[in-house]
Amino acid sequence: MEFFRIIDKQVTEELIKDSIQPKSIENFTETMLFLENHEENFIGSTLWGEFKISYDKINGGVRFTLLDCPNALSWTITTGLYEEGEKIILHCTINQSNKPDEFIEEIQEFLDEWEIGIKEYF
Repeated sequence: MEFFRIIDKQVTEELIKDSIQPKSIENFTETMLFLENHEENFIGSTLWGEFKISYDKINGGVRFTLLDCPNALSWTITTGLYEEGEKIILHCTINQSNKPDEFIEEIQEFLDEWEIGIKEYF
């Protein structure tokens, strides 16, 4: 499943990469915390518990993935790559085509948090 949010904020790719990092996730969400570095990744607390989380700087911004999540939850925060221009695109995926409504609502709440945090930060 895929979920998109288009956030009407004009920022550069560099600003996203400089601002959104593992140790700064608390600036953007209420339910995520950086706990510790773990090899090339980090351990973080989320709405769904603790996970090993990958963080990558990608074309247009950044990507996070819950590495040991059974749903392979991953989200990107990018700009400047689509017809939306310099607006921020928040994109989230899971490896399932159908999930209970309760889980979908939790994902929407997770994205709401990120959207609010991005709007307030930028």
